[in-house]
Amino acid sequence: MSDSTQTAHGPAGEVVDICSRLIRMDTSNYGEAEGPGERQAAEYVAGLLDEVGIASTLHERETGRTSLVARWGSGDGEPLLLHGHLDVVPAAAEDWQVHPFSGEVQDGYVWGRGAVDMKDFDAMLLSVVRDRARTGRVPDRPIVLAFTADEEAGGHKGAQVLVEDLADELADCTEAVGEVGGFSATVRGRRVYLIEAAEKGMAWMRLTARGRAGHGSMINRDNAVTELAGAVARIGAHEWPVRLTPTMEVLLASVASLAGTTATPENAEELIEEFGDASRMLGAVIRNTANPTQLDAGYKVNVVPTEATAHIDGRFLPGYEDEFFATLAELCGENVSIDFLSHQQPWETPYEGSLVDAMSRSILAEDPEAVVAPYLMSGGTDAKHFNLLGMRSYGFAPLRLPADLDFTSLFHGVDERVPVDALEFGARVFDRFLDQV
Repeated sequence: MSDSTQTAHGPAGEVVDICSRLIRMDTSNYGEAEGPGERQAAEYVAGLLDEVGIASTLHERETGRTSLVARWGSGDGEPLLLHGHLDVVPAAAEDWQVHPFSGEVQDGYVWGRGAVDMKDFDAMLLSVVRDRARTGRVPDRPIVLAFTADEEAGGHKGAQVLVEDLADELADCTEAVGEVGGFSATVRGRRVYLIEAAEKGMAWMRLTARGRAGHGSMINRDNAVTELAGAVARIGAHEWPVRLTPTMEVLLASVASLAGTTATPENAEELIEEFGDASRMLGAVIRNTANPTQLDAGYKVNVVPTEATAHIDGRFLPGYEDEFFATLAELCGENVSIDFLSHQQPWETPYEGSLVDAMSRSILAEDPEAVVAPYLMSGGTDAKHFNLLGMRSYGFAPLRLPADLDFTSLFHGVDERVPVDALEFGARVFDRFLDQV
C-alpha cells in the first residue's frame, strides 16, 4: 500500500487504515445468489471495539450474513443509533485502474469497492469511537452501534433481521444517523453540505405478460413478448412530473439564494443543474422514477413463448406513492401483472431539532463558509427498516470533497475512491458531532 500523505492524529488518526482494511475484505452482495458474506468484516469490527472495551454481539439468520450491535455509554438519555452497512455491490477487477479489493492509498485517495458506499463512514465511526473510548470521552447520550449485512440488496438479511429479532434492544432508540449525507457539492463557488432528511420509497418489481405459445412463423396476436415490450417501452419513456417535498423545498430555497432567485416548481430543474455532476442524483428526487433493468423471454428463435418477464426499479417520493402506482398500472396495461421483489416505504424527517443543529454546527466548525441544507436521497438505505421502530433518521457521513470530483458517479461505479483528506475531515466533524448529541 503506497501513501504519500502524512498520518493524522486524534480522532482522524486511524480512519484511513480502517477504511483500507475493510475494503480488502470482499463483502460483495450478489442479491439472491451466494456471496462471501459479511462475517469477516463483522468480526473485524467486533475486534476493534473489543480493544477499547466496547462489547458487541454478532447476529445472523443465515450463515455468513452477519450484523453487529453494540452499546456504548451509560447516560440516562434516549439512545442514538449510529449505523453503517458492511456489504458492497460486486466489482469486476478488469474494469478498474486499481484492484477493487486492494484498499490501495494512491494519489491522495483510498481506492476500492465500498470507499464511498459505505466503508468510509464505517471507518469514520470506528476511528472516532475508538479514540473517544481510549481517551475517556464518552458521550452523555447512550449510543447504539449497528454494522449491518445485506443493505445493498434491501437489508432483508441485515437491518430487517435486527428490527425483527432485536426489537427490544433497539426500541428505546429515538433517532438514527447513517448514510448518505454530509458530503459537499460546490454551487457557485460555495460548498453546500447535503444532509439526508428524506428518502424515496423503493419498489423492485417483476412484470409478467402471458400469452399463447406457438410457431414463430405463424400469426400470433397474443404474443407475451410483444405485450411486455410495449409496457417496458412506455415505462422507460414516461416523463414523470416534478413534485417537491418539504425537504427539497428547503434545499432549493438555499440554492436559489446563492443564485439570486426564488425557488419554484417551474425552475426546480434549473436550480438542480447548479449542482453540476451531483444533479444526476438530485434530478431524480424531484420526481418519481421507474427504470427497466432486466428482460427475460423465450428459449428458441422460432418459438413464441407463453411468458415474458421484466424487472423495474421504481422509486417514489414521500407523499406520492398512490400517484406512482396508479401511473405504473396505466403504463403496464391490463395484460401485464406486477409482483414485488422488494417494496419499502419512503420517509421524511423534519429538518429541525437538536440533532440537526449538532450536524450543522460540527460541519461549520471545520468549514465556516459552507452552507448546510437537507436533501432527499434517491436510493435506499437501512433507515427504511429502523424507521419502522419509530426513529427519526438522518444521513450524515461528512466529507469535504474537491469541486472537480464527480462524487455521485462513484456510488456503485468503476474506480470508486474517497479522498484521504475527506476521510480525515469526516472523522473530525463526527467527533465534534458526538460532543453535541
